[in-house]
Amino acid sequence: MSYENVKQYFVNAGLECQVKKLDRSSATVELAAEAIGCRPGQIAKTMSFLLEDKPVLIVTAGDARVDNAKYKAAFHQKARMIPRDAVEEYVGHAPGGVCPFAVRPGVAAYLDISLKRFETVYPAAGDGSSAVELSLDELETHSAALGWVDVCRDWEQHP
Repeated sequence: MSYENVKQYFVNAGLECQVKKLDRSSATVELAAEAIGCRPGQIAKTMSFLLEDKPVLIVTAGDARVDNAKYKAAFHQKARMIPRDAVEEYVGHAPGGVCPFAVRPGVAAYLDISLKRFETVYPAAGDGSSAVELSLDELETHSAALGWVDVCRDWEQHP
């Protein structure tokens, strides 16, 4: 149902042609990059955390990793990922398809600056074999992001 919700969201936004149903898994950065034909960094992976017991999504470049010290500096608490078996309950999408679109009410989203080096990125579209092709402006608008953060490492050396 998550894919259908995301697809409908983009139909309503007039961007349905940018939603891609893939013929193979896109559940990991590597699989998604291969299926789409882009660089791994362009995969906009969405990570789910608990911030003061409320779900928060951080969308990062596919080649970036969350840096615990930067996360704590930005959010004033230690990074606590939502347990895999609880992600769908908190967010509305299962692991492998988590994205910042058509999420449950009260789910906050932030975008990591690791994405800013790309013109086009590909977040998931609600399941493990889908993606949405978006410009950074479109991602910012349609994710309803509360802002940009700097919580990742290991991406600066990757063009």
